[in-house]
Amino acid sequence: MQEWLRISLLLCAFGFLKEIRPSEPFVTDFLLGPWRNITEEQINREVYPVGTYSYAAQLIIAFLVTDFLKYKPLIIVLGLSGIVVWSLLLWTETLEALQILEVFYGTYLATEVAYFTYIYAKVEKKHFSKVTSHTRAALLTGRFLAASSGQLLIYMQWMNYRELNYITLGAQILATIWAFFLPSVRTSVYFHRKVSSMEQRNNNEFLSSEHQLVTQREREKRNLLLIFWVPFKRAYTNRKVLIGSFWLIFGLCGYLQFISYIQILWSAINVKKVPIWNGAVEAGMTLLGALSALGAGYIHSSLLTDRRCTILLVFVSLINGLAIFLGAHTENLFVSYAAYLVFGVFYSFASTVVSAEIAKHLEDDSFGLVFGFNTFLSLVLQTILTLTVVTGVELTIFHQFYIYASYFVGLGIAYLVVFLWMLRSTSSKFTLNSLESPG
Repeated sequence: MQEWLRISLLLCAFGFLKEIRPSEPFVTDFLLGPWRNITEEQINREVYPVGTYSYAAQLIIAFLVTDFLKYKPLIIVLGLSGIVVWSLLLWTETLEALQILEVFYGTYLATEVAYFTYIYAKVEKKHFSKVTSHTRAALLTGRFLAASSGQLLIYMQWMNYRELNYITLGAQILATIWAFFLPSVRTSVYFHRKVSSMEQRNNNEFLSSEHQLVTQREREKRNLLLIFWVPFKRAYTNRKVLIGSFWLIFGLCGYLQFISYIQILWSAINVKKVPIWNGAVEAGMTLLGALSALGAGYIHSSLLTDRRCTILLVFVSLINGLAIFLGAHTENLFVSYAAYLVFGVFYSFASTVVSAEIAKHLEDDSFGLVFGFNTFLSLVLQTILTLTVVTGVELTIFHQFYIYASYFVGLGIAYLVVFLWMLRSTSSKFTLNSLESPG
């Protein structure tokens, strides 16, 4: 077996096991069940926000430490933090324990960056697309099977909400054990790089121009700053990267806020306590999201121009705002489920298009830097949104979602302005060229 394929299979196995979390679609109902003495208001204002703050605080650290420690140790930490999270869910009962759990859940989410960037340091560039597709398929398969099996176990009454956590914990233990079998990485993108002969020659010329007056440590610091700064500057001085990044930052913030609190909304809507289908909805979201992302790849490569891409973001933002509003402004749980699916499909489609558009204008080694920085800004923005909307103002869960709906409508209006500006800019250039042409 070829080395890249062996690594791909090992990564796929870890990703698949990590996503076997059948308890996640029902976590809010589990917390509100007889196993804990906690209210919906406490979950909304005192538990879930801690996870948001923890994730934002740890992501940028995880990004740098991941590269410095060469990926594998952080993948192991990812698995260990999952074990801690679901152990605390199973064997603690206090509000304080749940808040500690959310801190570790932030670690669990932040260290995922190690898994997603491992392939770019371990696999040759010519195999990137294949390994990326393999791992993506493994993640989606695990997520789909977990959600659908969780729904089946609840529907058939073979397990309750608490017992589903045992399956999740077992999967996290297996994933952690499996992580030890991943091959170690010798080089990485930033701290442990393969220096080409051209790069070495440029470094030597640079050092000779400085008359060799800096120490070795100072040289390494300067080279590291250049390694980060040069691709960062090239990326964010590109207008197309900026326009795409702006939508990804604000779109991901809204998406994370929406999915973080959707189960609380469903619980508030379900006053009659009818049987819930959260697992089936999550399975449907995974499947439809994967299909929409696949379709976006083909449409983007063949049909979308810059202006069409921008007007697409206008429509997607407005549709998502409408879906959130309808999902919250209903007494029918299944209408809210449908709105959730609409939101997920359109967000998955648009984020795939925008990511491809950004990647088209980036250097290969700056993928992780730019997308990591965009994600960090999204989390900072989500932290601000959480502080103001969730913990800062005494709003009901319904009014919180009305604000999220307005948020996406505002994003759509902002991109409509960008689209009109692009039309005006193109029209001005056309007029100028017509005036300058002879005759």
